[in-house]
Amino acid sequence: MENFLKQFPSADELLNTPVPADLLYEVNGHIHTPYSFSAFSGVDPIFKMATEEDVKILGINDFYTTGGFLEFHDNAVENWIFPLFNIEFIALDRELQKKGIRVNDPNNPGRTYFSGKGLDFPETLDADHSRIVESVKDETHRQVETMVHKTNELLADIHAGLSLDYQDIRKNYARDLVRERHIAQALRIAIFQKFTTVNERKEFLTKLYDGKEPKANLESHTAVEIEIRNNLLKAGGKAFVKEDEKAFLSVDAVIDIIINAGGIPCYPVLLDDAKGSITDFESNKEALLHELRKKSISCIELMPGRNDAKILNDFVQFFHSKGIVVLFGTEHNTPDMIPLTVSCRNQVPLTKELKRISFEGACIIAAHQYLRAQGMESPVAEWHLLDDNRKKSTVALGKAVVYHFTNN
Repeated sequence: MENFLKQFPSADELLNTPVPADLLYEVNGHIHTPYSFSAFSGVDPIFKMATEEDVKILGINDFYTTGGFLEFHDNAVENWIFPLFNIEFIALDRELQKKGIRVNDPNNPGRTYFSGKGLDFPETLDADHSRIVESVKDETHRQVETMVHKTNELLADIHAGLSLDYQDIRKNYARDLVRERHIAQALRIAIFQKFTTVNERKEFLTKLYDGKEPKANLESHTAVEIEIRNNLLKAGGKAFVKEDEKAFLSVDAVIDIIINAGGIPCYPVLLDDAKGSITDFESNKEALLHELRKKSISCIELMPGRNDAKILNDFVQFFHSKGIVVLFGTEHNTPDMIPLTVSCRNQVPLTKELKRISFEGACIIAAHQYLRAQGMESPVAEWHLLDDNRKKSTVALGKAVVYHFTNN
């Protein structure tokens, strides 16, 4: 198991190779794979779609696991699509929780999604940090197993004639991390196998939902799984199980893990929802920038498909002007299959300037991965301390790395 970047030319050689001045690739820096939960059934279909859409840089970003890195790496090399090796955590800021301040989870104060970008491949996380990550995964799995048990109790109460098995779900539906989305998926499959007509499904789901008729399209896998999750498995649902406090690390602990794994701490921005609402933590750009700088965080990412194009553009231009690295992605962590090409809400295309910012952000992470693979120090780790010339030279190196990969 070896990173292809180890075989690359020296940095001087790469920088002396002409790169087109107008080089601009389609980038998706954040997608989930079946190693956590994904719209894709495997890793191969991700790269098939990326090839069809001419996406040239792609970032794996699973929850709590790097288990998909090898398969992602090998598919990337085979398809000439540059891979970014990332990870995602769900942390908890207990002080913000006490104050009722929502960070980047619109429903849970203090809950903080947090990514690590450009981790080492092969993995270099030490044993102590690995144990911490595994303990969090164990707590998550305990929660999911209890939810399966409660789901089976609901099924028994309505004499459904079917039940779920946690080990079966873990073996057949989850490559690594098991989540409540896998329960919804397994239950939808069991229901569709037992009840083949829309009327039968409607009658059964009405019983399961305590007399409330389903509103989802009962021929749609995606719609039914989302509705099952919303009705049964999320907060307020009869099969919901609240996470144990041990399932959440602090943001500082997550940052420590990311740095130990060779990665760059990155704050995922939720920004505006369909009603124009923005969380307390993100509503003031200057205040958010201050909070990020307090923790030496120089990288943010957004999922533009959630956001209004104008609000996104204003937000990104502000943070980019302050020297923050900006990345975009699509997540693909629901059953809904959407394009890999990043766009804003209602499929509004990104402007060329936003694509350029996204591409340069990805090139910065590519430079970081290259330098780490070559056994060299990466300036990206202290991006907030670099002068403009050092930043420009790092972007140039990243472009050269990506160009060399896609053209050799």
